Amino acid sequence: MKYRKLDENGDMTFGAGLDNYFIDSAEAVAQSVLTRLRMWLREWYLDTNDGTPYYQQVLGKHTQTEAVQAIYQRIRETAGVNRITEFSTAFDPDTRRLRIEVTLDTIYGEVRVNA
Repeated sequence: MKYRKLDENGDMTFGAGLDNYFIDSAEAVAQSVLTRLRMWLREWYLDTNDGTPYYQQVLGKHTQTEAVQAIYQRIRETAGVNRITEFSTAFDPDTRRLRIEVTLDTIYGEVRVNA
């Protein structure tokens, strides 16, 4: 698996050849999980069935169980993820931010993802 690295602003990195990529590593899977979680359902015009269903299952009047299940499934379906070993979410109603912390067993080893 080869996955382009993102900088601290979430932009793709360029100009350093292969150093701009995670190659066959747990970090590549982690980057893929983060990218998939950041893409909203119907956001990408080439595949409107892909994306995290934030409007449809996470935000608004949906139950916490429904929201967590949607996020869990999105992570679980990421290429390279064997299983989720730890999973937690926390919603701050004041800032309206959802914090996701997950530890994954990947095809390359274990990795922790914070989103």
